[in-house]
Amino acid sequence: MAKIVEREISAQLRSPVEKVWATVTDNRRTGWRSDLARVEVAENGNSFTEYTPQGFATKFTITEKDPCRRYAFQMRNANLRGDWTGEFSERDGGCRVRFTERVTVERFPMTILAEAYLKKQQRRYLEDLKKALNE
Repeated sequence: MAKIVEREISAQLRSPVEKVWATVTDNRRTGWRSDLARVEVAENGNSFTEYTPQGFATKFTITEKDPCRRYAFQMRNANLRGDWTGEFSERDGGCRVRFTERVTVERFPMTILAEAYLKKQQRRYLEDLKKALNE
């Protein structure tokens, strides 16, 4: 049975919105991500595939890219499909981010683990982003 999970994480960062935007949206420079081994970006830049250190692939298709405001894509791998949205706003001399993930998980046992997995992944992503921004 499929399970739909939606999670959101937000943070106030000290870095300017332009720097945060550039870091998050540059899919050719992802060395700051501790959960990835490599990323392959399509020639047109509209899609990319991320690979974990174990070789597990997730394909992403960019659906929206409004500079320094909103970045969104659809994702799919062997365990799930869904979408991710990043919202960026200038606030208090830095950048406020809100990342929302909504996934449909169709494979057992991922249906049981989905919420905990997304929570862990979002926390790791935000920690990695802060490190990349020297925060």
